[in-house]
Amino acid sequence: MDNQIFYEEVQIGDTIGPLDKQVSTRQLVQYAGASGDYYEIHYDKDFAVQNELPGVIIHGALKNAFLGELVTNWIGKEGKLLELTCQYRGMDVPNDTLRCEGTVSSKSDKDSHNVVECELWITNGKEEKTTFGTAKVLLPTKAS
Repeated sequence: MDNQIFYEEVQIGDTIGPLDKQVSTRQLVQYAGASGDYYEIHYDKDFAVQNELPGVIIHGALKNAFLGELVTNWIGKEGKLLELTCQYRGMDVPNDTLRCEGTVSSKSDKDSHNVVECELWITNGKEEKTTFGTAKVLLPTKAS
């Protein structure tokens, strides 16, 4: 099944996603090993609570990766991710459902480059937006 999206099909205001994620503490430990981020707030509940956190929290960089997955799934194999930014505005905890979503904010076709810019965010189970980002992508045209 080919889910390729083309520049001509995209309109400002189009939605991206959703992509739902539910992170376990086991996944946080695995991510710590893969990323080298062993800060105890991501796997040691007692340490996190002693540091005035509600408990273990999800790595910010992992949430950034979720936004990257959202965008790269949307653009398909022929699309190219040019830029991804992320800002952490709230903490997320394991076993909560995180919903990754976005909208198309602009399009331009200067110099035969079909660039689409997107606003992205993650919402937790309380419907609070905790993570914000942007993406700039290059999409193929139907003629190419």
